[in-house]
Amino acid sequence: MDLQVDRTMLERVKSDPDYRKLVGMRSRFGWTLTWCMMIVYYGFILLVAFNKEFMGTRLGDGVMTWGIPLGLFVILFTIAITGIYVHRANSQYDELSDSIKKKVKA
Repeated sequence: MDLQVDRTMLERVKSDPDYRKLVGMRSRFGWTLTWCMMIVYYGFILLVAFNKEFMGTRLGDGVMTWGIPLGLFVILFTIAITGIYVHRANSQYDELSDSIKKKVKA
C-alpha cells in the first residue's frame, strides 16, 4: 500500500509545473557554473602546461610570479561561484521546493 502512495505522490510531483521549472532552472544554472569553472580551471592548467615563461614571470622586483595570483584567483573563483549557487538555492530553489511540497501534500 505504501508503495502505491509513494508512486502516486511521485507522479504528482513530476507533473507539477513548478517542479519542471525547478529542474530546468537548477540544471541550466548548474551547467553554466560548471562551464565557468572548467574554463577558469583548465585555462590555468593550460597556462601552467604551455606558457611556463609567463607563469614564471616575476611581478615587480619581488619573488612573486604570475602563477601565484592566478592560482589564488582560481581558488577564490571557486569559493565565489559556490556562494552564488548557495545564494540562489536558498532564495529561489527553496521557495519553489516549498511550493511543490505544499501542493503535493494538499
